[in-house]
Amino acid sequence: MGAADVVPGVSGGTVALLLGIYDRLMQAIYTGARALGCLVRGDLRGTARRLSEVPWSFVLPLLAGLLTAVALLAGLIDEALVDHPESMAGLFTGLVVAAILITRRDVVWTGSRTTTAILVGAVLFAVLGLKGTPVTDPSPVALFVSGAVAICAMVLPGISGSFILLMVGMYGTMIQVVDDRMVVDAATFGAGALIGLACFSALLARLLERRRDDVMAVMVGLLMGSLRVLWPWPHGVGVVSRHAEEAVNGATLSWPEATDGLAGPALLAALALAVVLLVDRLARGRVQPAE
Repeated sequence: MGAADVVPGVSGGTVALLLGIYDRLMQAIYTGARALGCLVRGDLRGTARRLSEVPWSFVLPLLAGLLTAVALLAGLIDEALVDHPESMAGLFTGLVVAAILITRRDVVWTGSRTTTAILVGAVLFAVLGLKGTPVTDPSPVALFVSGAVAICAMVLPGISGSFILLMVGMYGTMIQVVDDRMVVDAATFGAGALIGLACFSALLARLLERRRDDVMAVMVGLLMGSLRVLWPWPHGVGVVSRHAEEAVNGATLSWPEATDGLAGPALLAALALAVVLLVDRLARGRVQPAE
């Protein structure tokens, strides 16, 4: 998940869905958010009770792996995105297609759910082609809202927070905030992200509990729509620039200049798809006898 979050246009939520831990992750975040709510209200006893309900044996290893991947792989992935953008796009395309197939298998499909998935995919496909007007000197409200929206995108499969920031014209601003150590702006953005995560995780956890198949149909649509970002030409996964005026390059639909440029990305996509489906099949083969 950490490696995926480093890549613009790829969400850690996609990997969680692919690994079959998405429901547990949302429930863990929701439980943590409830603990935070108790702390804000000054209810220390309630905070301790909610914290005891957090599945730490699941959260701590996941968090450690995520942070380790970000620390160790960020530089490597950034270099690969710059030096081999089309190949990386092909690789992640295979992973996303695998996530679509695996998630689709766990849904009881009806006509309305199929229609929902297609509509969500089509809308996201169109939205990812939009270019946001750069925002310079944003207000505290804009920073707060951007944090809330971006964190929701990071939780959902199919689209990353960095691309949301690009689309609303805030990516360059946030890079500057980090580079210049603008503590007040960073704290405002972080507060928005924290509140947004708490509210959104609560909503999503309840929806997964009550209408899981409908939610998963929407997830499939999000994954299908996100393939636009991974279209390999002309800029691979859309290397994110530090300049706020940069367009979402990866969402530009173009064909390669020569057909021989198709082979490498297509091969990597097929390889990634095959490996994930094979691992999934082996995992299911181990679970079934135990049942």
